[in-house]
Amino acid sequence: MQSFATHTGIVAPLDRVNVDTDQMVPKQFLKALTREGFGRILFYDWRYLPGEKPNPEFVLNFPRYQGASVLLARANFGCGSSREHAPWGVKDYGFRVIIAPSYADIFYNNCFKNGILPATLTEEHVEELFQRTENEEGYSLTVNLPNQTIADKHGLVLKFEIAPSRKEVLLKGLDDIGTTMQHAAAINSYEKAHQATATMYEPVDVKYYSNSR
Repeated sequence: MQSFATHTGIVAPLDRVNVDTDQMVPKQFLKALTREGFGRILFYDWRYLPGEKPNPEFVLNFPRYQGASVLLARANFGCGSSREHAPWGVKDYGFRVIIAPSYADIFYNNCFKNGILPATLTEEHVEELFQRTENEEGYSLTVNLPNQTIADKHGLVLKFEIAPSRKEVLLKGLDDIGTTMQHAAAINSYEKAHQATATMYEPVDVKYYSNSR
C-alpha cells in the first residue's frame, strides 16, 4: 500500500451531511472482484444522468474541481452499510485525503486500510474551508501527517488529531496484511514451539474409541 506523509491537492467540496456508503457505491456495483474501476462509479447516482452522461449540477463534474485529491465533507461522512467498496471508490477516483467534522466508525477504519487519511476538524474549521474553497478557484491544501497539520498558501494552519497507531499505518503504508507481517518473527517462533509441543503427544486412535462403545 502506498505510504502517506504529506499531500498537496485541489479541494473538492461535497456540501452534504450524512453521505452514506450506498451513495458512494450503489449496490449494483458490488459484484466486482477487484478494487480497480470504482473511481468511475463513485457517487454514481449523483454524478450521472441517464445514459451515464455527467450531471452538470454535481460538484465533482464542475471543471474547477477536476483533478481534486482532497475531499471536503460534512458531518457523519461514510455512514450506512459497512462495505469497503466505498473507500475503494474514494481512492480510485484520486482522493488521498478526506476532511470532515465526523465519520462513521467502519468507514473511518476502512480508510486507513486503503491509504486514505480521514482528517477530523471542528465544524467551524470545516465551514471556513468550505468558504475558502468556494471563493478561490483552484484552492488547494497541504496535509502534513507527521506534523498533523492542514495548511493553505495564505497562512492558514489547522491542527488535527489522530491515534498514533493509525498514523503509523499510513506513514509506513501498511494494510492489514502488512501490519500482520511486522510480527512475522514472533509468529514463526510460536509456530515452531507449537509444532514441537504437538510431537510430544501420540495421535489419538479415533477408530479404537469408536469401536469400544
